[in-house]
Amino acid sequence: MNTFKRDNVFCHILLISCFFLCAGFSVYAIDYDYHFTIKCLEEPLNPQYSGGIAKNPEINDGLNGWTSFGSSKIETRTSKQGNTFIVASNRTQPNHSFSQTIHVEKNTMYTISAWLQVSHGKADVVAMIRTPNGDIPTGWAIAKSGCWSMLKGGFNGNFSGPAELYFESKDISSIELWADSISIQPFTLLEWKAHQDQSIEKTRKSKVKLLVVDHEGQPIPNATIMMKQTSSSFPIGNAMSSHILTNTGYQDWYNPRFKLTVFENEMKWWLTEALPNKNDYHLADAMLQYVQNRSMLLRGHNIVWENRDMLPQWAKDLPRPLLATAIERRFNSLVPRYRDKVMHWDVDNENMHFSYLESQTGENTVYYYKKAYDMDKTALLFLNEWGTIENPNDIDANPAKYLAKIEEFRTLGYNGSLGIGLQGHFDTPVIPYIRSALDILATANLPIWITELDVSSRPLQADYLRDVLGELYTHPGVQGIVFWSPWQPQGCFKMCLTDNDFNNLATGDVVDDFMRRINHQGLISNTNHDGYVETSLYHGDYEVIIKHSTIKHQSFAHKINVAKGKDSNTLMMKLSA
Repeated sequence: MNTFKRDNVFCHILLISCFFLCAGFSVYAIDYDYHFTIKCLEEPLNPQYSGGIAKNPEINDGLNGWTSFGSSKIETRTSKQGNTFIVASNRTQPNHSFSQTIHVEKNTMYTISAWLQVSHGKADVVAMIRTPNGDIPTGWAIAKSGCWSMLKGGFNGNFSGPAELYFESKDISSIELWADSISIQPFTLLEWKAHQDQSIEKTRKSKVKLLVVDHEGQPIPNATIMMKQTSSSFPIGNAMSSHILTNTGYQDWYNPRFKLTVFENEMKWWLTEALPNKNDYHLADAMLQYVQNRSMLLRGHNIVWENRDMLPQWAKDLPRPLLATAIERRFNSLVPRYRDKVMHWDVDNENMHFSYLESQTGENTVYYYKKAYDMDKTALLFLNEWGTIENPNDIDANPAKYLAKIEEFRTLGYNGSLGIGLQGHFDTPVIPYIRSALDILATANLPIWITELDVSSRPLQADYLRDVLGELYTHPGVQGIVFWSPWQPQGCFKMCLTDNDFNNLATGDVVDDFMRRINHQGLISNTNHDGYVETSLYHGDYEVIIKHSTIKHQSFAHKINVAKGKDSNTLMMKLSA
């Protein structure tokens, strides 16, 4: 049991031991702790997992287990409330702090958490692991003076041997760095998979009890029930290019797989207004008609982009008044045209990594969201960033910075719809970091979507994609996934799913296998002696076919919906005309 370190407050986090069957044997696993808080607290909470393998995690045994990293002076101090913590002072370099040596095991997932404070101001602080292969960042926090901020992260154990945990403040080396409640928890790969399976059962599926009766309402034993999911409640899509309009091979491959899409380039400003004051939406309009004819959902990508390189050529060097006018014209041209036709808008793309429009016009990015919301209240407006879950070394858009951006929006008066867009352009994924990042972002209580998922071409590309999909889908905070694999004859952005004859590549097989696994197709069962079938189904709409030996050459179809919150409902189905 885990409780607050603060007196008279008890917040219990259940650490439930579970067993699951894998390859014929049982694996014992501690439940993963999804908890995170963005609140800056007067006193830190107890360490997650009681500190895991960290020695002296609550600094209750002096400096036992801790040493100075660099030339910093380390000591313990005690708060007015009686809480003891570790302090690094006399720091002359960002990484001068306190450290602890741990033993890392290969093929192990590690989660890290800590509570941090600085002596004055605030600083971006990252937990680092020094390994024989170099130093790796594991998680971020914005540490402040006067209260304790939580850091959460993770890393892959890709070697066996000693490693060193230390902390680094990116902004200021002269501040004192304080820490407490430090945790390092290892999980085997089988334990990690157990967490994913638990999450699927809890967040993606519901238990359903079906009762088959005859025309008189009497239960029918040994009836055959065949269930086929006709639509999933979890949206999965893929970007498309304009080649979809004319290439029948592309159409035949794409259409059966995806009912959600986004245009690769055809709504972007540099394409729709290549010359000033001359809008050309013929490709976007044709593609919109294509998706509407097939009842596909559409994300709007994007209205404007803070990256100067992604502006129309003519707009890159416009003086301030003319650029502001051009932006206004862009909004007035694009948003009303596709209002009520897109489900999402990526409004001001990548505004945590770039700020060209903001710097040139003087308008904070919040201005653009207010404007988009005033123009289209039917679509969900998204921040859309790369690096947040892909790159533990990203100081601009790490999860702590993402939450700070959301807080900035609210502080500056934006109270409209908002979604968390995570592009997901992976190289070599760090699965524990992905999970911890999603834990952090989920505390915003906003829709989280993976908007541009791919893995760059490299050895194990398909394996990495499979691992990433498994982690993203099973996290309770994620509400949808869109792949960024629009087909281009000259090659895709980072990841193709097919060759130019539309035969699946290994990555395409991963996507197909993933979509088959999360959709019940051809599920067959028989009612017991009381006429019941009990099962766990992925959320969505189903067609249920019932047959019985007493009725020859005839079956009866029913439609059901399985949704979150309907767990263990009994659905009665009649075997009669």
